[in-house]
Amino acid sequence: MRLFTFSLYGLHPPMAENETPILVKEDDSDTQNPLMKLKRFDFWLLLALNVGFLLVGQAAAIILGRIYYDKGGNSTWLATLVQTAGFPILLIPYFLIPSPKEQSDSSNQPPPLPSIIKVTVIYFFLGTLIAGDNMLYSIALLYLSASTYSLICATQLVFNAIFAFFINSQKFTSLIFNSVIALTLSAALLAINEDSDKPSGVTSWKYILGIIAATVASALYSLILSLMQLSFQKVMKKETFSVVLEMQIYTSLVATGVSTIGLFASGEWRSLSGEMQGFTTGKGAYVQVLVWTAVGWQIASVGVVGLIFVVSSLFSNVISTLSLAVTPIASVIILHDTMNGVKIIALLTAMWGFGNYIYQNYLDDLKARKRQISSADTATNC
Repeated sequence: MRLFTFSLYGLHPPMAENETPILVKEDDSDTQNPLMKLKRFDFWLLLALNVGFLLVGQAAAIILGRIYYDKGGNSTWLATLVQTAGFPILLIPYFLIPSPKEQSDSSNQPPPLPSIIKVTVIYFFLGTLIAGDNMLYSIALLYLSASTYSLICATQLVFNAIFAFFINSQKFTSLIFNSVIALTLSAALLAINEDSDKPSGVTSWKYILGIIAATVASALYSLILSLMQLSFQKVMKKETFSVVLEMQIYTSLVATGVSTIGLFASGEWRSLSGEMQGFTTGKGAYVQVLVWTAVGWQIASVGVVGLIFVVSSLFSNVISTLSLAVTPIASVIILHDTMNGVKIIALLTAMWGFGNYIYQNYLDDLKARKRQISSADTATNC
């Protein structure tokens, strides 16, 4: 967890208006940016560790979620609950890793604290959205194989580009447009494909429902990330480690509460005892699957927080789509999913779209670095 010790602020000063590269934080300065003092190798090492947390945690959680359904689990509310119920794990880095002290000199006064009521409303609103999003993901995973599910979830980049354009002023370039088209085609291929390895008992209508649920969940996830970044910019007006982690902890607390209410209100809690008894690999395995699913999502959550903090929510969303390359392969090995021709084409198309997205933001990052060097040279000459 110590990887966040140096991940305290963004990487670059802002670019021109309405131009926000994915590897550039919007409101940093040299005096507020200890990350600028790190060697470039150190930064990329920290970035890689955060990426690893996100990829491994997300892939493991998805695989375990599919195992839960395959072995006899049937409660979508319980599957929703475990996606956020492990949030107390985040208290470990929250209490062990201190944030830097705010600058207090007259030339650089810290921003005023936001209203408690306003922050509480944000937490409850985002937490409720997260609970709804998690329910959609649970429904999608119930009706889709892990590989198809993860490929459909790659469409979140499409929605990310759209929401980032309207909410976070992200440029919509030709490469981003190509990425949107490629990822849309990838999802369309899977939508018209009769999945040969869809879970037993899943009808064509349920398969379509799973596709729709995964697509809507991906859109909602992208919206949530953009709203989180907007909250940091407009309400919190700072992105210290503790503030970012508090956002994740409190929204997860709200989402867990909403999911718990849903579990009891729906009556699904009454079937949990029988579900445990009938789990094909035993009661111990039932508990372990749920516990490790919760842990997996929180490991991924640490990666999400780290990437939002080190870079931006936009970049965090991009990296989370890398699961489309990890999870399908892992599901073939572990769950024996079938990678038919349509899936392979969809995977390659999605990877092409992902590559376009990354390359565009690499160009933006390169441009930002050149402007930063030019600005530093100008300041030195003056």
